[in-house]
Amino acid sequence: MTNQEQLVARLYVPKPGGPTLESKIAEVVASIDSAIATVGPQALAVAWTGGKDSTLVLHLLRQRLAELAPGAALNAISIDTGCKFPQVIAFRDALAREWGIALTIARPEVDLSDYLVARDKAACCRELKVLPLNRAIEDTGISLLLTGIRADEHPSRAARPAVETMAEPAHLRLHPILNLTEMDVWSFIMDHGLPACPLYRQGYRSLGCMPCTAAPGTGQGERAGRDQDKEAMLETLHSLGYF
Repeated sequence: MTNQEQLVARLYVPKPGGPTLESKIAEVVASIDSAIATVGPQALAVAWTGGKDSTLVLHLLRQRLAELAPGAALNAISIDTGCKFPQVIAFRDALAREWGIALTIARPEVDLSDYLVARDKAACCRELKVLPLNRAIEDTGISLLLTGIRADEHPSRAARPAVETMAEPAHLRLHPILNLTEMDVWSFIMDHGLPACPLYRQGYRSLGCMPCTAAPGTGQGERAGRDQDKEAMLETLHSLGYF
């Protein structure tokens, strides 16, 4: 059994939970606790987009570290493509200061002044998101990355396993809120008074890069405001290392 297989075997895979939000969150917390115990706080980070879902994961990790490993750094990796909404960046930076987050910002090594953003969706995501993320994982020595993806937000994520083994660079990805719904996330945020990016109050439901994101129309799905060509190839993007 390889080292990664041993780590996977030790991780708690979150189950859907019972009918209440409290029971669902208990499953999320159990998976985060197992991540802390398996690799230690120093090798653990949240892939933080500044959106509602990864902010929830970051909040829960912050709580559990305070309980299980007082004084440990709250690590987060944020991919800054250079095309993010300024409101997202401002929210991220303000919360990082307030919560004392050990924030690593992953930036692309391309000149955006003459880069054709979103012209080739796969190449754009690889160069502006995947490669910077991989460099950040290598530079920080992170072996386990917590994400905020959910099964109900996109068909390609509906059958996604809660734990994934990534080869280059070698690390694990744990999706602790995979079984939560959009309503679950917002219910927890409102019940606990968690901060959220102000773009949500303007009708946005899913936050990506500015060229590929708009507020969905009335009655449309959560990711209807995302570029639909890119949405159609999300499984391909995942094979390249995207979430």
